[in-house]
Amino acid sequence: MESFTPRLVRAESTPLYRQLYGYIVQEITAGALAAGERLPSKRRLAADLQVSVSTVDTAYQMLAAEGYVQARAKSGFTVCRIERLETPERPVPTLLAEAPAARWRYDFATGSVDTALFPFKTWARLQRETITAHPELLNHGPRQGDLALRTAIARHLHAYRGVVCAPEQVVVGAGIEYLVGLLARLFSGSVFAVENPGYARTACILRNNGVRAVFVPVDENGMQVDALAQSGAQLAYVTPSHQFPTGATMPVARRTALLRWAREANGRYVIEDDYDSEFRYDTRPIPSLQGLDGAGRVIYVSTFSKSVAPSMRIGYMVLPVPLLQRYRKEYSLYSSTVSRFEQQILCRFMEEGHFARHLNRLRGAYRARRDALLQALYEAFGRGGVTVRGSHTGLHLLVSLPGGKTEAQLVQAAAACGVHVNGLSSYYMERPEACPPATVVLGFSDLDEAGLRAAVSLLKTAWQ
Repeated sequence: MESFTPRLVRAESTPLYRQLYGYIVQEITAGALAAGERLPSKRRLAADLQVSVSTVDTAYQMLAAEGYVQARAKSGFTVCRIERLETPERPVPTLLAEAPAARWRYDFATGSVDTALFPFKTWARLQRETITAHPELLNHGPRQGDLALRTAIARHLHAYRGVVCAPEQVVVGAGIEYLVGLLARLFSGSVFAVENPGYARTACILRNNGVRAVFVPVDENGMQVDALAQSGAQLAYVTPSHQFPTGATMPVARRTALLRWAREANGRYVIEDDYDSEFRYDTRPIPSLQGLDGAGRVIYVSTFSKSVAPSMRIGYMVLPVPLLQRYRKEYSLYSSTVSRFEQQILCRFMEEGHFARHLNRLRGAYRARRDALLQALYEAFGRGGVTVRGSHTGLHLLVSLPGGKTEAQLVQAAAACGVHVNGLSSYYMERPEACPPATVVLGFSDLDEAGLRAAVSLLKTAWQ
């Protein structure tokens, strides 16, 4: 081709070489420039368009780099053969809008914490010092998490929870969801027993990772071991220190029976989720189930979501030594999913004593909130008009009202007053008819004492 004359607009923000490039691409894809056809020489086209030779050369080089043309020695640039794709009419996608989060005057949610209690100044100082003094943290670290953090976690667990482990047994990961997903794939083909009622999230994670979850009923002592034995499960996922959501604490007799079940067959394990055991108000903390296990059948998992912040996404698990070897074999190429900067900040937070002081502060604040909630409930409904369970530990409790209203009516009446509560039956994955009647779950970690009293006052109006 001798030449062509695209319309180049010098006033546009798009550079001239890009305008020329776009024009030629359009001509090639439309078939106006056929395969094998030569483009005008750079000097000739530059003269015709009244642009510099470098402008044309830049456009030609872009075309060659993307395969639209090819440069031939002493022959200039020729158009390449390009298969034309049939372009069917593309349907306009229908996007599903995300449901906006509900807005409540008062929310008795169980998954939140009060951000006002976060140690902002201390954390910010540690963050500044860590980022400026340790540029090596920009590189990859140990696959199971930085050894210093795992050492700090092992010391804390031994001192406060009676967990017996070495730092090498600790695996740090981005939250319980990630860690349970690893366990599901580690035990693919096995059946997992999950508490009923319990965390629907746990069963969802297991199923999403391709394993079968069965539901085992819970009584006032935790998961029923007789029902577990009949379930066909090889792994039992339990919350023995403070069962969620009933608040039951598993006594030593039931713990012993559960460990005996695990030892009776190869491949059986208990997964102990110790999600909020730091917050025990009326009695001494109960040692972990892992501390009672001498046969390596307990996998201990926990998180800093309640004790530091949910959005930190820092959880950990403690693997028995024989299982650790298998984990390393299958996941040796998996990098830790937690930022090394976050790991080191948390490590210093623990090593320098800030974490212990922070926990003491949280316990005092949450104990005061628990007491304020109990006092408000008894003043509003009378000690004979309300039954409270599970208030000795953790950040939620159960409330039952024997006044004739159903659970659904209690939840709906509260919502009408701008107060969010969850009914206990919503945590039953099977046999919701076994749920105690007229019972709701009240989380109190995200409401201060004044807010708790105001919320209960609204509940009194709604429920009476």
